Amino acid sequence: MDKQYEPRPFTFDRTVRIIFTVVTVIAVLMLLNFLKGVLLPFLVACLIAYMLEPIVQWNMRWTHSRKRFLPVMLTLLESLMVFGGLCAIFIPYIVNECGEMAEMVKEYATTQIDIPFISADIHKFLRENIDFNEISRYLSQDQWESLAKSAISSSWKFLNSGLSMLAAAVSWGIVILYVIFIMLDYERLMLSFRQLVPHRHREKVFHVFDDIKNAMNRYFRGQFLIASLVGVMFAIGFLIIGLPMGVVLGLFIGVLNMVPYLQLISLPITALLCIVSTVSTGVDFWMIFWECMAVYVIVQCIQDLVLTPRIMGKAMGLNPAIILLSLSIWGCLLGFMGLIIALPLTTLVLSYYDMYIVNRN
Repeated sequence: MDKQYEPRPFTFDRTVRIIFTVVTVIAVLMLLNFLKGVLLPFLVACLIAYMLEPIVQWNMRWTHSRKRFLPVMLTLLESLMVFGGLCAIFIPYIVNECGEMAEMVKEYATTQIDIPFISADIHKFLRENIDFNEISRYLSQDQWESLAKSAISSSWKFLNSGLSMLAAAVSWGIVILYVIFIMLDYERLMLSFRQLVPHRHREKVFHVFDDIKNAMNRYFRGQFLIASLVGVMFAIGFLIIGLPMGVVLGLFIGVLNMVPYLQLISLPITALLCIVSTVSTGVDFWMIFWECMAVYVIVQCIQDLVLTPRIMGKAMGLNPAIILLSLSIWGCLLGFMGLIIALPLTTLVLSYYDMYIVNRN
């Protein structure tokens, strides 16, 4: 046997090192699980600061400033203006759409409908398992106004009876402070983190960190741009065919598109909206349903044939079964955040396995 592939003997020293490493990893995971409520706002703030860092760098070049205070304040102001503008555009539309949808849902709950090739048992099942009157009440504009009035009039009662909710709100309010402080000292913090690594391990650790950073940059920025464009295209398509709450559904599908295959869960919602639209507007169910499916097919073709090759470059190179398995594993370990970072991390792990375990470039 080649000397390179001879197995290393399990000496007492090596066994103790392995046990110590396993115990350390378990202890760190238990500590992270215990402190996840405290660490989550900090991690969210780190992610926000990481996403806004390119804008900060652009503002530093634009203002010719070596200090970060002014570019950071400009970045936060620009982000606030963009977010406020989007809210000013979409919130009135969403409130109006919800009001119209409330009337449609209420009409569907009280109307008998016969759709060709669809059994009446399906409508019976939907009415028995979904409280459409309650949904209509929550979607109505009066409910939105009453919620706002009750929130203002019962603020003292809220403070007395909802201290835990108030504490949660305060903890998330701290995220804003975290974001500001992290953005102001972003470069210094990154340098401090790198200096925590012992000298003899820095070359390997920095190489791994740089690979992770590059993979995340390519995937997140590219996937975010693709998801945004897909959401806009779905919203335009649903708006053209006249689907109720089409813009809201389209933007929702765009958010789901951050995770591969997750947009498929929107199909039952789309079918239900088609049924409600049939009752309220009298349009043929199968016509609007197949129009929606045409929107899905067209947008998916544009995404796979145009957007992904041009924005993301080469595909991740993973088999669909491996993609679903990685989504399941990382989602189980890290929740929704794991679903988002599953593909770049899986690709990186497989690449390192090929390079250092199998010795295959």
